[in-house]
Amino acid sequence: MLFLPELFLLGGSLALFFITLGNERGTLAKNVTIAIGLGVAVLCYASIDKQGTMFFAAYKIDYFSQFFKIIISLGLVAVVILTSDMKGINSKVRPEYYLFMTLSCLGLVFLVSANELITLFIALELSSYALYLLVPMRDDTTGERMQMEAGIKYVMFGVLSTGCMLFGMSYVYGLTGTTNLPEVITTYHALSGNPIVYLSVLLILVGFFYKLAIFPFHFWVPDVYEGAANPTTAFIATVPKVAAVAVMVKIVLLASPQGADWLVLMFTTAAIASMFYGNLSALVQTDIKRMLGFSGIAHAGFILVGMLTLDELGFARAMYYIIGYLLMNLACFLVICAVSQKGENVSRDDLKGLYKRAPFLALVLLVGMFAMAGIPPFVGFAGKFMLLVGALNAGHLVLVILAALNTAIAIYYYLSVVRVAFTSDPGDRPDVEVTGSMLSLGVVLMVLIVYMGVAPDTMVSIAQKAVQAIM
Repeated sequence: MLFLPELFLLGGSLALFFITLGNERGTLAKNVTIAIGLGVAVLCYASIDKQGTMFFAAYKIDYFSQFFKIIISLGLVAVVILTSDMKGINSKVRPEYYLFMTLSCLGLVFLVSANELITLFIALELSSYALYLLVPMRDDTTGERMQMEAGIKYVMFGVLSTGCMLFGMSYVYGLTGTTNLPEVITTYHALSGNPIVYLSVLLILVGFFYKLAIFPFHFWVPDVYEGAANPTTAFIATVPKVAAVAVMVKIVLLASPQGADWLVLMFTTAAIASMFYGNLSALVQTDIKRMLGFSGIAHAGFILVGMLTLDELGFARAMYYIIGYLLMNLACFLVICAVSQKGENVSRDDLKGLYKRAPFLALVLLVGMFAMAGIPPFVGFAGKFMLLVGALNAGHLVLVILAALNTAIAIYYYLSVVRVAFTSDPGDRPDVEVTGSMLSLGVVLMVLIVYMGVAPDTMVSIAQKAVQAIM
């Protein structure tokens, strides 16, 4: 029962592999992927209160892991729905596209349950290499030729961050003689003050800073976001980041509370740099995906604001924020995928008159952008407010002031997109068709964005319970 969601996901991946052996089976692969995601979510929910370890304690099932597996699998379903008409994906590799997306989720599912450093590393690589293969699968019939360059950059930066992380793990093993995380944490707390302890944790965190696009490990973001197909970018921008936050919580626990000042300083510096770099760069972007890429760097800085408190509530609030970020981003990418006629990139001008061309999409865009900007009553406001209050209570007044300033900067470019969609004349731009699946997904996303903003305590309590399972 404990390993049933993973077995279901693995069996589904095998089924998708056999589907790829046929011709023109993209629709079948898409439907099977949706069924896999929903099945995994149901199985994880059914076993959410179960606990246990497997494979000589290298793999741990608990409330924390099952909670994140539900979010990851439902995120997969949402992204697949965005590909309903398969615009922008090379027709020759559409079944393979869904196979690699599912394999990436399989790696992420393994990642959040990894209880040992080698298992964690293998799971991260499984997820990463599947993602690397998704980027070049963009259809080039629209004249887009950026996907190959984007894919190469994604791989090169990924390999660099992986090397740093593996180097840090070697230090961990050298200091402790084990790769089992609970044993490592116990030993590391006893070794507090040893410079190698700090260096090893820092090197391991580099791998997850890369996934979250935290400054200065953000260089891949704008080019990969712009070069990948719209649904691929939606996946890269959301689901892996959820898993990265989950594992960062585990890794941060390696730092002893008595010797964590260096970690707080590092998180504070990275948070400020990420927020300013991301928001100031996003101000001048015209391509919506590049703008969301730079804004994602800024949002990663806000996640660090929650993490640097190094307490249970701070971790829970960071988890709440990344889930809200997933919903907000998916809402924006829903509009991008719908407006894009042939899978091409969408610029700000392409959204002109959207309120006339597709009123529902204009509403989804408004909710998504307002939430990203941190305007009440949406989830972005509640998330930022709680993170800043937690940082203020921890004594980080300067950080809170700078974060509030960045929120004001971000409001300008988010609302400029909404202004174009609602106040500009559409000209000769065609109406946008909204499929039934996109309509349903849009409604669900808007309801969740509003509900989590109005009643954040529910999700924060669930996240806090998940954190308690590993502390």
